[in-house]
This record gives sequence, structure tokens and C-alpha cells, in this order.
Amino acid sequence: MSLFIFLTVIQALVAAALVGVVLMQRSEGGGLGIGSSPGGAFGARGAADFLTRTTKWLAVAFVTLSILLAAMAARENSVGTVTTTLDRNAPGAAAPAKPDLLADPVVPAPAAPPPAQPAPAAPAKQ
Repeated sequence: MSLFIFLTVIQALVAAALVGVVLMQRSEGGGLGIGSSPGGAFGARGAADFLTRTTKWLAVAFVTLSILLAAMAARENSVGTVTTTLDRNAPGAAAPAKPDLLADPVVPAPAAPPPAQPAPAAPAKQ
């Protein structure tokens, strides 16, 4: 498995975790905040501090992975790989024919109409 795919999967997991942590935080209007006892390390204040720190580090990881993946994608799609596909324009190779855009287009001749069938003779009256 390539490093690029591995980092893309890690970024997807970080993004999902970031969405989950943001949704667990208590908004000013109450929102989807977690319900727990107000005292202790994970009370209202402790949980808010933990979720805020977690959000910050997940956001840092997401932005860092995004920059790293963008740099890797730019390096993989550099000019060197594009020019290798243009071997037909290499020195010594025959130049590709350029179409003459001002020339009349080739129009096929119409097909000859089918030969006319003689009309059937009317039956003789007696």
C-alpha cells in the first residue's frame, strides 16, 4: 500500500474524529453537548477543556496532513512524468501531422439512387 493512500485514510479518520469532537462540544445554545455531573475532572468544565484541546490537536493534524498530501500529489504529477508520455515528439521521431484547418472538409459523395422499378401492367379486360 502506498504512503499516499495510507495518509489519505489517516486524514479521513482524523476528519471523522474532528467532526465527532466538535459535535460533542456544548454550544452556546446547549446543542449536542455531553451530559455529565458538574464536578470532577470530566465535569462540565473539565470536559469542555478536554474537548477544546482535542479539537485543537485534531485540527492541527488535519491541516498538516492536507498540506503533506497536497505536496505529495504535486510531486507525483510533476512535469517529468508528463513529458515521458510525449515520446512521439522526441528528437529523431517523426513529427505528428498537423491538420489543415482551412482545407475543405471531406464530404462523401451521395449514394446512387436505386434503379426505378417498372410499374406493374394492368390486367387485360375481356
